[in-house]
Amino acid sequence: MNGAPPSPATTLGPRPVLLVLSHLRWDFVFQRPQHLMSRAAAAYEVLFLEEPVEEDIARPRLDCFERAGGVLVARPVLPRGLAPEFALAAQRALLGGLLAPREGRPLVTWFYSPMFLPVAGHLPASAVVYDCMDELSAFRGAPPAMLEMERRLLARADLVFTGGRSLYEAKQRRHPAVRCFPSSIDAGHFGQARGGLAEPAGLGAIARPRIGFFGVVDERMDLGLVAELAALRPDWSLAMIGPVVKIDPASLPQAPNIHWLGARDYRELPAHLAHWDLGFMPFALNESTRFISPTKTPEFLAAGLPVVSTAVTDVVRDYGESGLVEIAQDAKEMALKAEVLLKRPREAWLAKVDARLAASSWDRVWTEMEALITAARAPRLATPARSGAGRTLAARAAGAAHV
Repeated sequence: MNGAPPSPATTLGPRPVLLVLSHLRWDFVFQRPQHLMSRAAAAYEVLFLEEPVEEDIARPRLDCFERAGGVLVARPVLPRGLAPEFALAAQRALLGGLLAPREGRPLVTWFYSPMFLPVAGHLPASAVVYDCMDELSAFRGAPPAMLEMERRLLARADLVFTGGRSLYEAKQRRHPAVRCFPSSIDAGHFGQARGGLAEPAGLGAIARPRIGFFGVVDERMDLGLVAELAALRPDWSLAMIGPVVKIDPASLPQAPNIHWLGARDYRELPAHLAHWDLGFMPFALNESTRFISPTKTPEFLAAGLPVVSTAVTDVVRDYGESGLVEIAQDAKEMALKAEVLLKRPREAWLAKVDARLAASSWDRVWTEMEALITAARAPRLATPARSGAGRTLAARAAGAAHV
């Protein structure tokens, strides 16, 4: 024995199952769900159910693969062109098969999207968590039913977590147990960028100074600002890392000093940041960014990179007002502030950064979340189920649901 106290989750009986229902794929970008669930796997058996994909097959199947910390990722594969009601029935049946070997163990359901409510909202969970990391209804292509499904999920949830202050303010009056858990930081991982990592292959061909961005490239990026900044400072190189989704790649501005580098593995990011001179966050100011709290903000800071951002509300309030991040209203102001940052001594600024980041970590966030979940689970585990006696977990997963 090492003397470490047991996890709160394990003090209530058998190792519980944590069923995560996510619109984000595990292997897409390593962000909030991956940070939290790789930690949750120490106390829970984490099943990470993704949205289905379609293939030219005759029968539905469930592809499963293991990821960080023992998380089991489950991806439904459905025959192409199924009618919505048959697609839903297939997902329930596949989920039932996944849960059948785990019958009799406590279950926690964790929703990242309200659109999973018809799939899993009826399960006899000892706690239901809605981790609202984005205002999905404001994103391009959001289903028309999103707002109604969120209303129903809020009525069903025991706990609601939000990914930033703006989201907290938007949700706090809609549920009695809303807690704000802003984007946090794996400081050790990104702090490697301060230690002189080897330059990634191909980066040496990009002239300095290098002004970098990493993250998803979608409708939340102000592509006009990127183009204007590149034109204002043709002697600067803009290094853009990330997958392009929901927008036409042909719409990306092209210039000799704009370098669209594509997606990079999470493990590779510190080496790139170690050889950038500044970070920038060229977010558009629209409905899709109204409530965002970008994880990359503290990640830039942990890497020791000064950063200039457009006036995203949570960035302004959490980092801009304290002088940790510079805020610009347009490309001209961004160029001016970036020029100042390139010349500014960093010692005093880094001391402020490290003091701020010392109070934030994904370990701490998960510990606080787990304590709340354990408290929410306790009354239900002590009280027999009031309905559905005699129906197995798998049968409920596969059966009809009324949401």
